[in-house]
Amino acid sequence: QVQLVESGGGLVQAGGSLRLSCAPSGRTFSSSGMGWFRQAPGKEREFVAAISSSGKIIYYEDSVKGRFTISRDNAKNTVYLQMNSLKPEDTAVYYCAARVEPLASNSAPAYRYWGQGTQVTVSS
Repeated sequence: QVQLVESGGGLVQAGGSLRLSCAPSGRTFSSSGMGWFRQAPGKEREFVAAISSSGKIIYYEDSVKGRFTISRDNAKNTVYLQMNSLKPEDTAVYYCAARVEPLASNSAPAYRYWGQGTQVTVSS
């Protein structure tokens, strides 16, 4: 059974940093495009960042550009989201997602596998 397990969420003050990890199990995702999405209370799930299987193609949602960095270590079958200069509006449940295809995508329907999410709360 394929599972994506996120970790690294928590409570942080505005301006602080967190590093999220996504460790798939059940299969290797080294040939898959990977993404991070988030959902705040009362809002729809939105795209945050995506990375191709090679790591050469990366997309970011405009509001996180320059603050968040997505990366992957295919040897460890792990994807990361480094979040710096966090703002209260970054508060949300963050989800890791995996495609079957190798390309990155900012569209949620392009992803087949999803994690359960990890809560990120940024206090002002």
